Amino acid sequence: MLRLFAVLFLCLLPLASGVAAQTLSVSTVSRPPFSMVEQGVETGFSMELLAALAETLGWEYQTIRHDTFAEMLEAVQGGESDLAIANISITAAREAAMDFSQPIFEAGLQIMVPYGQGGTPSLLRALMSMDLFIALGAAFVILLTGGMVMWYFERRAQPYFDRKLNEAWFPSFWWALNLVVNGGFEERVPRTAFGRVFGVVLVISSLFIVSIFTAKITSVMTVNAITGTINSVNDLYGQRVATIAGSTAAGFLERREIDYAAYDGLAPMIADFETDDLDAVVFDAPILSYYATHEGGDVASMAGPVFLRENYGILFPTGSPLREDVNQALLGLREDGTYDRIYRKWFGNRD
Repeated sequence: MLRLFAVLFLCLLPLASGVAAQTLSVSTVSRPPFSMVEQGVETGFSMELLAALAETLGWEYQTIRHDTFAEMLEAVQGGESDLAIANISITAAREAAMDFSQPIFEAGLQIMVPYGQGGTPSLLRALMSMDLFIALGAAFVILLTGGMVMWYFERRAQPYFDRKLNEAWFPSFWWALNLVVNGGFEERVPRTAFGRVFGVVLVISSLFIVSIFTAKITSVMTVNAITGTINSVNDLYGQRVATIAGSTAAGFLERREIDYAAYDGLAPMIADFETDDLDAVVFDAPILSYYATHEGGDVASMAGPVFLRENYGILFPTGSPLREDVNQALLGLREDGTYDRIYRKWFGNRD
């Protein structure tokens, strides 16, 4: 009888340990800084967190890197993968079809624009525009020319203009400027016939000069506000906007009735952004921020605050027995500081 029990125990032991000995299939997709391959090594925040979980739970696993986010989700929903990890937002629709772990990262959406196009329209930016510099230069030349013409005809009749050429340019310019702005000096009224006629012409012309400058500053500010900046979601209407098809960003843009170009993957979308085919990209804030900081250089900058806060989780097929073990292990990684160490490596200290 003892021998019979021993034989049965040895036969059932492999079945009892089958789950632990099984090599798990893990789906992912390239989304720096969460999941990527560098020099042939799987790395990123999510992949390092996965390695820590595997060590805690005694897992053996193999990674399947899909070309698109949709393929990764389909692999889990169809039971082809035991779990998926990357930057997977926890949504009601996905939770209805699959199971999520507890949140592993808090994120949100943000807008990325071409470098230098973010920011708030301001008077300083308008005053620094090339058009305004050209207009100011033209006005300086006109006033200096008008003042010197007045000096030429009035230098013998009006004491104010009785100066040598090398000393007359600034007083003449100053006289013309005050004529345009203030209507002239009563004690420096032109005395020659030509000077008086020319002075009247300058006064009348000043009305147009002031109007032109006012209109110029207004137009520069208006154009700057319309075409120069994207600072919030409300600025996306009428712009060339892009995001990833089926993402939470795509759903958000659809709810706001903002037209957008849908891409299957991050790489082709970034490629079009770099060739100036897009005015803005709306997607997960940490991914866009990582690109703008590490790869975008002088190509991209972030615009506006993070909005539509969301959490990332690890995805399992419905009813997966792995979910509870993962949740317990995640709590342990947070308690022993492993999670914080991985977080600091990729994102710095949390606020």
